[in-house]
Amino acid sequence: MMARAPALCIALVVVVLANKMEEVEADEQPLMMSKKMRNSRSSFYRDFHNLWGGQHQRVNGNGGEEEVSIWLDRSSGSGFKSRRSFRSGYFGASIKLQRGYTAGVITAFYLSNSEAHPGFHDEVDMEFLGTTPGKPYTLQTNVYVRGSGDGGPGRVVGREVKFHLDWFYVDDVPIRRYPRRSNKFPQRPMWVYGSIWDASDWATDDGRYKADYRYSPFVAHFAGFQLRACAARAPPRCHPPTDSRTPQQEAAMRWVQRNHMVYNYCFDPKRNHALTPECSSRPRHAHYATVAAVPAKE
Repeated sequence: MMARAPALCIALVVVVLANKMEEVEADEQPLMMSKKMRNSRSSFYRDFHNLWGGQHQRVNGNGGEEEVSIWLDRSSGSGFKSRRSFRSGYFGASIKLQRGYTAGVITAFYLSNSEAHPGFHDEVDMEFLGTTPGKPYTLQTNVYVRGSGDGGPGRVVGREVKFHLDWFYVDDVPIRRYPRRSNKFPQRPMWVYGSIWDASDWATDDGRYKADYRYSPFVAHFAGFQLRACAARAPPRCHPPTDSRTPQQEAAMRWVQRNHMVYNYCFDPKRNHALTPECSSRPRHAHYATVAAVPAKE
C-alpha cells in the first residue's frame, strides 16, 4: 500500500510562444493565469497516457478534476505523456512534493520531442531536485535546442537556471524568461511529460547525497492540468495566449532572481558563451519561453 506523505505544493506553468510578437507594457492584472485559464482544466484521461512504470501510477477523480500520483521505489519510477504534440502555448499543473529526505530523486514537468528526435531533440524542463531534511528543494529550469547538435558534434549545451524554493512566491510571478536568438530556440513541436526518477549521480549536491530507499516510496501528485496550446496540426489561425507582462511583474521577477536564484549558466565563467548568444541583452522583438511559479493550495 502506497503511503501518502506530507507534501509541499506549487503550481508550475511553461509558456512557449513561437509567434513573433511585440512586448506589451500594460497596467493590467497579473499575467499568465487568468481566471478563465484557472477554471479551464484538461482531463488527464483525455489528454495524457502512461509512458512507463504503470504500476507506480494512480489516477483519482475524473472530468478535469483528476489527481495523478506517481512514485519511485527500488523497482521503478513512473512517467506520463500528452497524447498530442504542441507547437506553442500555455502548459500548467499543480504539483505536490514529498517532504523529508528526497535526495537523488527528481520530479519533473517538461516539454520534449526526444522520442521523435532521439539524440537531436528540443526540451524545456522544470525539474525539482530532491533534498535533505531542513534544506529547500531546488527548482532547475533548463532549455535544450536540438540536443547534442546544439553545440556542434558531441557537445551538449544545457541552459540551466536554478532556484531554491523557500515558498515565498507570489501568484503569477514569472521566474525565468528565455529569449530567442537565431536558431537557439525550440521550434519543433513538443509533447508534455511528467515523471519521477532516480538521478542519484547528480541531482543533490552534485551526487553527494543519494536516494535512500528506506524513505520510499517517493511520491509526487499532479493535478490541475492545463494545455492552452496550439497542437502541431492545428490550423494557422490558432494563436497561443500572449505573454503580456506589467512593470510590477518584471520587478517581481527581478526580485525572485535576486533572492532565490542560485545558478545561472549565463553568469558561469566556465561556459563558452559563444554557444549561448541568448545571454547577451535581449531585443525589443523576441520569442519567449517563460516559467512561472504559482503557489498551490493544500
